[in-house]
Amino acid sequence: MRVVPLLSFLCIASITLSLCNGNLNVPCQQNERQTLLMFKKDLNDSSNLLSSWVAEGDCCTWTGVACDNLTGHVRELHLAGYYDEVTPELHRLGGKVNPSLLNLKHLTYLDLSCNDFGGRQFPSFLGSLKGLRYLNLSHAGFNGTVPHQLGNLSSLRYLDLSWNFGSKVENLEWLSGLSQLKHLGMGYIDLTRASHWLQVNTLPSLLVELHLFNCELYHMPSGIANLTSLKVLDLSSNNFNSTIPQVNTFPSLLVELHLSTCKLYHMPSGIQNLTSLKVLDLSFNYVNSTIPQWLCSLNHLESLRLSFNAFHGEISSSLGNLTALVDLSLRYNQLAGEIPNSLGNLCKLTYFGLSSNNFQGRVSEIFESLSNCSFGQIDSLWLSDNNFSGHLSDQLGIFKNLRNLHLSNNSISGPIPVSLGNLSLLEELFIDHNSFEGVVSEVHFTNLTRLSTFFANENSLTLKTSPDWVPPFQLSILRLSSWRLDPSRLPAWLQSQKQLRYLNMSSTGISGTIPAWLWNISSAEGGIQIIVDLSRNQLSGEVPNIASTHWLDYSMLEVVIYLGSNQFKGSLPLVSSAVITLDLSDSSFSGTLSHFFCDRSDVPRNLRVLLLDNNLLTGEIPDCLLDWPSLTVVNLENNSLTGKIPSSIGDLLSLQSLHLRNNNLSGELPVSLQNCRELIFLDLRGNKFVGSIPIWLGQSLVVLILRSNMFQGTIPDELCSLTKLQILDLAHNNLSGTIPRCFQKLSSMATKFSSEEALDIEFLISPYGLSYYTENADFVAKGREVKYSTVLRLVTSLDLSRNMLFGEIPEELTNLINLQTLNLSDNLLTGRIPSKIGDMGALESLDLSVNQLSGEISPSISNLTFLNYLNLSYNNLTGQIPKSTQLQSFDLFSYTGNKLCGPPLEERCSEAMPPVGDEKHSEGHLLEDGGFYLSLGLGFAFGFWVVLGSLLSNVPWSNAFSQFQNRIVKKFYAAIVEHY
Repeated sequence: MRVVPLLSFLCIASITLSLCNGNLNVPCQQNERQTLLMFKKDLNDSSNLLSSWVAEGDCCTWTGVACDNLTGHVRELHLAGYYDEVTPELHRLGGKVNPSLLNLKHLTYLDLSCNDFGGRQFPSFLGSLKGLRYLNLSHAGFNGTVPHQLGNLSSLRYLDLSWNFGSKVENLEWLSGLSQLKHLGMGYIDLTRASHWLQVNTLPSLLVELHLFNCELYHMPSGIANLTSLKVLDLSSNNFNSTIPQVNTFPSLLVELHLSTCKLYHMPSGIQNLTSLKVLDLSFNYVNSTIPQWLCSLNHLESLRLSFNAFHGEISSSLGNLTALVDLSLRYNQLAGEIPNSLGNLCKLTYFGLSSNNFQGRVSEIFESLSNCSFGQIDSLWLSDNNFSGHLSDQLGIFKNLRNLHLSNNSISGPIPVSLGNLSLLEELFIDHNSFEGVVSEVHFTNLTRLSTFFANENSLTLKTSPDWVPPFQLSILRLSSWRLDPSRLPAWLQSQKQLRYLNMSSTGISGTIPAWLWNISSAEGGIQIIVDLSRNQLSGEVPNIASTHWLDYSMLEVVIYLGSNQFKGSLPLVSSAVITLDLSDSSFSGTLSHFFCDRSDVPRNLRVLLLDNNLLTGEIPDCLLDWPSLTVVNLENNSLTGKIPSSIGDLLSLQSLHLRNNNLSGELPVSLQNCRELIFLDLRGNKFVGSIPIWLGQSLVVLILRSNMFQGTIPDELCSLTKLQILDLAHNNLSGTIPRCFQKLSSMATKFSSEEALDIEFLISPYGLSYYTENADFVAKGREVKYSTVLRLVTSLDLSRNMLFGEIPEELTNLINLQTLNLSDNLLTGRIPSKIGDMGALESLDLSVNQLSGEISPSISNLTFLNYLNLSYNNLTGQIPKSTQLQSFDLFSYTGNKLCGPPLEERCSEAMPPVGDEKHSEGHLLEDGGFYLSLGLGFAFGFWVVLGSLLSNVPWSNAFSQFQNRIVKKFYAAIVEHY
């Protein structure tokens, strides 16, 4: 934000002033020296700002004290805190402001800004310091109500109370007593209760600067136009909602107007009369229009910020008339077309921001225009996220003042010009997600001694360096994903990068082993997070233990390691307590988990995300998870793990995602799993879990996949209380009974929501908000297995297929109007397709095949306009297929095995179709006695279990055989139902 750097500047400026002292020849008054010592006594001065304030000596020589040259009376106190960029440390005062200051009868200047008084009330006694002309309490950690006693300071010229969060005013009547006031700052003070006063009263008429940002205002204060001396007006971060009058709202002498983040939907037309305006900030609003032509006539403008709006259309060439412009920001709009050459006339331009629009044209032409006169001073050029194309030319090298160059997400192609190496002041270089190609060598970086951030991923570039190259820069961020390295090894020059915080060389084709020095390349000094991403390469061998002596020196440090999709082997490495994310998926790690989880139990564990899926791990999940309390995401799927889920799983109270699919796990689910109340995602597919479906599953579940196990019994009604469920997959089990009618209570499947409301399933894995993990899920939809990740929150699915469910499909199921996939196939369901099936308007996939459904297809099915997969095969459906665009577009397999007619089937519908019962008798059956079928079914079941019971006790192939057995039994059961 704009205000934070400004604030830092003010703080530094304040402490600079504090070094100024009074006349050294006239000592301070004895009583005033005692007053200052009493004042100091109540302060918390951990930074020793007042170390010169000692019992003896002349107080006029103390830091921050200025005295009258003739009398020695204390006139000014400059006691602002400040930030030391060298250390880096905050130096500020705290504690209590002692009323002893009232003894300083000649005090005219008091600056306590940029300190931390811990949320104490504003000191009301300051209103008795009648001689004050300057009072700055901004960003000082005060709280509560602004004291009305400040209105007694009739000599006050400067008053700043801004940035004291949580403070408020009861009224502003006291402002009428400050008739001499020229500067008023009340940013971040809640003026809600005083808003009426602002509409019916006038502010001090001599005001030159008025700062009312983030004051909960809903209307512009009346009478502002009458402040004829006003030059700076900051009303940003209020909620005007376009209530600003359109004409003659602003004082004509305004030099700066700040209206960012005010929820404006149009540009106030009164701005066009401000012919002296130098700074105009309308960023972060909702202005949806073209850039008005009259704006180009404000030829004194030095800063124009229109970013983060909905401006559209093309940039007028008249914008080139604003030759005084230093700062031009049009980022994050919907502007289009080419950049007019007239912008080359902006010879004073230092900041040029066009990112995130729809601009097009050749990037070389932009540099050509800017080279006319602004190339010598432009320091920030933001062209990212547009449609620029063409090549970069060697002309890039003449912009020697460039500190920030952003070209990401365009269609720029060709090689990187060697002249890049001339930009000796360059600090940030973003060229990622383009079509650059060719070789980048050492010469490209010759003079880039200040380069700290290099985003270059997703290009077709090759980095070619010599083995002994030492770069001239010290990078903090390096992203080269999808490059090629020559040689194809982890570069040795990385060892010289002692400030590296983010290294991404994923998908670069590097091979070889992980060197032991990798974890020590960053000193981690002053850092909060280190990220290393070497995923999707051909790295092999064993991974050395992931630990560094540097990491242990910083308690707040977080380390994120991505090594997935390589060719590593051997046992899992041990990890430092600083590691919060570890991705070792898609490799060939082998052995058990015991070494990883249970060794060195005395070391604190802060790991939050653990991805070990798609490896060769064996053995049981060890019962020592108690030592890993921070685990949030655990993915062990697609390994060869055996045994039961240990009871210590219940000790993972932060667990939100658990992937165990496709292992050889068995037994019942541990009851302790119910302790994981934060659990959102549970995937146990493809194991040998037995028993009934637990009734104690957590209320936070969004995804529950129990597919392809050996669960039995009925579907418990308690599942209906999991109202957040969006994906429920119980397919391929031994479940029986009826479909619960209460499924209609699954509100996430029954309530429509927009894509804006449906966020990704993301887990915050950093307490500092620096890292997120986005969940993904594989499940069956539209007859095939699909994978969702970033849009998982938009997906809803209910799959109960391949069980032994019987009875009718509950009509209540049709209340799930947000359900996209419904699969009830391969069960023993009877009755009709629900008459209101057409109410399920979001359905994209419907599979009711291989059941005993009868009757006609409900005509309402024609209302399913989003349906693109349908399977009703192998039922006893009769009659004509309803007509709709979708239903006639499906292939014949969707309807086969029924007695249906009409398109797309070749069989035409006769006027009177024979009753189903008559057809059955006309076919003629070998055996008519239904009792025979009952005896046959029971005899088969008995013999089946006697002969094969011992085989089923040998479980390696029992899961698959169980599914085969179910299908056989279901066919006999269907025969019994049909004929008995």
